[in-house]
Amino acid sequence: MRMIKTAITLVALGLLLISHAQESGIYTDEDRMFREALELYNNRQYQSAQTLFEKIGSQTQNESTAANSAYYAANAAVRLNQVGADRLMEEFVENYPTSTKRDAAFLDVADYYFENGKYPYALKWYQKVEPGTVPYKDRDRYHFNMGYSLYAAKKPEEAKAYFNKVSNSAKYGAQAKYYLGFIAYQQDDYEGASQRFDQITDQNLLDEKLSYFQADLNFKLGNFEEAIALAKKQLPVSDRQEVSELHKIIGESYFNLKQYAEAIPHLEAYRGKQGKWNNTDFYQLGYCYYQQKDYANAILQFNKIIGGKDPVAQNAYYHLAECYLELDKKQEALNAFRNASQMDFSTEIQKDALLNYARLSYEIGNAYEPVTDVLMAYLEKYPKDEHRTEVQDLLVDSYLTSRNFKGALELLEENRNFANKSTYQKVAFFRGMELFTEGDYAETVEVLDRAVKSDADAVFTARSRYWKGEAEYLLNRFDQALLDFIRFQQSPVASGTVEFRELDYNLAYTYFKLRDYNSAIPYFRNFENKNSGDLKGQDAVVRLGDCYFVTREYDPAVKAYSRYISANGSEKDYAAFQRAISYGFMGRNETKITELKDFKSRYPSSTLNDDVLFELGNTYVRENKEQEGLRAYAELVDTYNGSKLVPEALLRQGLVHYNANRNEEALSQFRAVVSKYPRSEEAVQAVNTAKLVYMDMGRVNEYAAWVRNLDFVEVSDADLDNATYESAEQQNLENRKEAAIRGFENYIRDFPSGRHIADAHFKLAQLYFGEGKMDEALPHYRYVADRGGNEYKEQALTRTCELLLAKGDNAKAMEYLLRLESSADIPQNRTYAQQNLMRLYYGQQEYQKTLAYADKVLATVGIDDRIRSDAQVMIARSAMRTGDESRAEEAYGRVLKIATGIIAAEALYHDAYFKQKRGALEESNTAVQKLAREYSIYKEWGGKGLILMAQNFYALGDAFQATYILESVIGNFSQYPEIQSRAKEELGKIKAREAEKNASVNPNEN
Repeated sequence: MRMIKTAITLVALGLLLISHAQESGIYTDEDRMFREALELYNNRQYQSAQTLFEKIGSQTQNESTAANSAYYAANAAVRLNQVGADRLMEEFVENYPTSTKRDAAFLDVADYYFENGKYPYALKWYQKVEPGTVPYKDRDRYHFNMGYSLYAAKKPEEAKAYFNKVSNSAKYGAQAKYYLGFIAYQQDDYEGASQRFDQITDQNLLDEKLSYFQADLNFKLGNFEEAIALAKKQLPVSDRQEVSELHKIIGESYFNLKQYAEAIPHLEAYRGKQGKWNNTDFYQLGYCYYQQKDYANAILQFNKIIGGKDPVAQNAYYHLAECYLELDKKQEALNAFRNASQMDFSTEIQKDALLNYARLSYEIGNAYEPVTDVLMAYLEKYPKDEHRTEVQDLLVDSYLTSRNFKGALELLEENRNFANKSTYQKVAFFRGMELFTEGDYAETVEVLDRAVKSDADAVFTARSRYWKGEAEYLLNRFDQALLDFIRFQQSPVASGTVEFRELDYNLAYTYFKLRDYNSAIPYFRNFENKNSGDLKGQDAVVRLGDCYFVTREYDPAVKAYSRYISANGSEKDYAAFQRAISYGFMGRNETKITELKDFKSRYPSSTLNDDVLFELGNTYVRENKEQEGLRAYAELVDTYNGSKLVPEALLRQGLVHYNANRNEEALSQFRAVVSKYPRSEEAVQAVNTAKLVYMDMGRVNEYAAWVRNLDFVEVSDADLDNATYESAEQQNLENRKEAAIRGFENYIRDFPSGRHIADAHFKLAQLYFGEGKMDEALPHYRYVADRGGNEYKEQALTRTCELLLAKGDNAKAMEYLLRLESSADIPQNRTYAQQNLMRLYYGQQEYQKTLAYADKVLATVGIDDRIRSDAQVMIARSAMRTGDESRAEEAYGRVLKIATGIIAAEALYHDAYFKQKRGALEESNTAVQKLAREYSIYKEWGGKGLILMAQNFYALGDAFQATYILESVIGNFSQYPEIQSRAKEELGKIKAREAEKNASVNPNEN
C-alpha cells in the first residue's frame, strides 16, 4: 500500500510540476506584454498601449494585473481625448477599490489636464481627489494646481485658500503670491495686491509678469511717478496691447500730476479697449489740450463725448463750452453750456454754466426754448445771486430783442420793479404796434392808451397817440382818431418822429371820412406838396380833387384830377371819370361827353366803364339827345349786366320813354326793373312811376293787379318806413352807437323789404364792426354783398371776405373773394381779393392757380412789402411742392429782403436749407443762428432749422453738437411730432456710427 501511495503522490507531484511549469510560462508572457504596453504608454503611444492594456485586462486572471491594465487603458483614453474616457477612469475606481493606483488615478488625470491647459477638466478631477491621499511630496503641486484651476474658473475666493497653502513654498511660493496679489488687484484691493507683489523676489517673474501690474497698482494707489517709471521700463518688452495700456498708465499719471504736455503723446498712443475709447479717455486728452490752450484740438476730443450723464461729461461739456468761446463759436458754446447746466454732479459748474447759457441765449438767441424762459429760470433757481440785476436787465431786453412784446408786457405788469417807466412805455408801444399789424385794432387802442398814460418818454407818448389814432380810424371811430392825430400834432417832439411825415395825410383822410372836406383840403394839399413823387402823394392829389368836387369847387377839382392823370397814377381812370363829371357841373357838357366817349378806348380794363356809360346816357338825355342816351343805357345793360348801375339804367330808360309819351316802352322797362331787382330802391321808384303811367292810360286796374303780387310794395307804410330809418340814421350821425344799433335793428325787423333796407343792413354792420362784434356784423355785410345795385356793395363784399376768412370758412370766403375780384372798383380791394385767393388755392394744393394769383398780386402797382413778401412766399412754397427748388430759392431770397414775422422765419429757414444743399455748411449754421436769435417765437421753423444745424455740425466733424442739438429737439419739440420723429431718426444714425469708435455710446439709447 505504501508503494501505491507513493506512486500516486509522484504522479500528483508530476502533474503539479507540469501545471506549475505551464503557469510560470503564462505569467512570464503576461508580464512581457504588460511591460511592452507600459513601455508604449511611457513613450506616449497611447493608442497602441490602450489596445494592449485592454487585451491584457480581458485575458488575465491576475486581479492586480487587471486593475493596472484598466488604470493605464483609462489613462490612455484620457490622453487620446476619447469620448467616454472619464467614464473609463470612474469604472476603474469602482471596479478596483483596493487598487494601489486608485488614489493616484484622479490626481494623475487632473495633472494631465492641468499640464495641457484644460483647467475646467483639471478642476473636475482635482475635486475628486481625497486631499489626505495625496503623497506628501505632491501636496504643494496639488494645492497650487487646485488654486490655479479655481482661479481660472473665476472662483477667486476659493482659489485664495489653496494659494495661501503654498505661499511659502520654495517652488510655488512666488507664483502663488503673484496670483494672490493679482486676485487682490482684480478685487480693487490695491494695498493687498501691492504687499503680495512686493514679497516676490523672483526676478524672472518680476520682469515677465509683474512690471505692468505694479505700474498699474502704483497708478491706482496714487503713486504716479513710480507708476510712470515702472510703465516706461516695461514698454520695450511688452506686446502691442500691453504697450497701449502702459501708455494709458503713463498718460493718466502725467495727467494727475498736471504735467499735461507730457501726458498728451501717451494718451494719444492709447488704442482703447477692443479698439474703442470711452468718454473718460476723450475727456483726459481734451483737457490736456485745453490746459495747453490748444482749443481746436481740445474741441476735437471733447466733442466726441456724446450722451454722457456723469461728472466726467459735465466737466467735459463745461470746458468744451469755454473752448468754443475762445474760438468765438458762440452757438456751439451755448449748446455745451446748456448741457453742463442740466447736470448737478457739480453745483458750482451747473450754476456757472447756466449763467453763461443765459447770457449767450440773450446775445445770440435760442432755438430750443424762449430766451426769456432761460433768464427767468436762472432768477428762480438763484434768487439771491450776485448776478440777479444783470439777468433782470437781460430778461426785459430779451423780450424786446426777440419781439415777444406780449410776454414783455405781461412780465412788467406783474413785476414793475424789473424796469423803469420808460422801458414799460416802450414795451407797451411795441406790443401795440404788434397788435396793429395783426389787425386787432380794438386791443391796439387799449394797449397804446397804457403807453400814452405812462408818459415817461415824450417821443413814445407822441408815437403811441399817432398809432392809437390809426387804429381808431380803422375801427371807424373817426372823431376819436382825429383827436389823437391833433394831440400828436401838438406834441413838441412830433416833428422828429418817423410818423410825422404821414400826419397831414392821415388828418386829411380823417376829415375826409368825417365829411369835413374843407378841413381836409389844406392837409391833402400840404401832403401833395411834400410828397409829389410817391404813391401816397399821388393819392393825396386825387383825394384833393374829390374834396373840391364835393364842395363844388369844380375848377380846382379839374386841375387836381388833371395833375394826377399826368402823373400816371394808378387810379387815373377814376380821376378821368371825375374830371369829366366836373366838366358837366361847370356847364361844359360837350367837353364832358367827349371825355366820356374817349374813356373806354383809353381805359378798356377800367371797372368804371359801366359808370361812364351811365353818366354818358344821363348827359345825352339832359342835352336832349334822347336816342344817344338810350343807346348808352342799353350798352351798359347788355355789357355790364352785373353792375350795380343796371337797375338804375333800366329805370332811366323807362323815364326817357315816359317823358316822350312812349308809355308801353316805359312800362316794359319799369316791369324789367321790378322783375330783375325786386325790393331795390329802383324797383320801388319803378312801381311809383309805373303807377302814373297806368293812371295816364286809364288802366289802374292793371296796376292794382300787378302790385298785388309784389310783396315789397307797402305804399301805405312809406311814411313810417322813412321815419323809422331816418330816426336810426340820426342817432348814428350823433354818435349814439347803442341807440343807432337798436334803431337799425328795429327798421330791419319791421321793414324787411323797406326802401332803405340795404342802407340799414350796411350801417348796422359798420356799427357792430366798430364795436368788435364781428359775428353780429357778418350777416348784415353778407346781406348787402348779396344784394345787387347798391353803393355799399363793394365795401360790404370786402368786409364779408375779411370776416369769413377770420372764421376759417374758406369755401364761402372763396366764393365772395371771386366776386370781389371781378367787381371791385377800388384797386386795393381787388388786390386784397387776389392775395387771399392765392392763399386759399395754396391750401387746396392747386399750385398752378396759386402761382397765377401770386403773379397777379406782384403785377399790382404800389403794393407794400407785406403783400409783396406774401406773394413771393406763395411762389416759393408752390415751387417747393412741385419740385422746382431753383425757383423756390430765388423767391425765398426775395422774401428775405422784405419780410417780417413768421414769413421772415420761413424764408430764413429755407436760406439755411439751400446753403446746406450747396455745401456751405457754416453759412447754413449762421442762417439758423439768426433764425434762433431774431425769430425764436416761431418754434416750428426753429425746430426744423435745428435739425439742419445738427446735420451741418456732424458733417463738420462735431458729433457732440450734432447729438446734443437733436436730443434737445426731441426733448423740446413734442408739440411738433414730425420734427421730433425726424430728430430721432437722425440721432439714431449718428449714434450708430459713433458707437463704432466710442465704447461709452449706446446706439440704442435715443
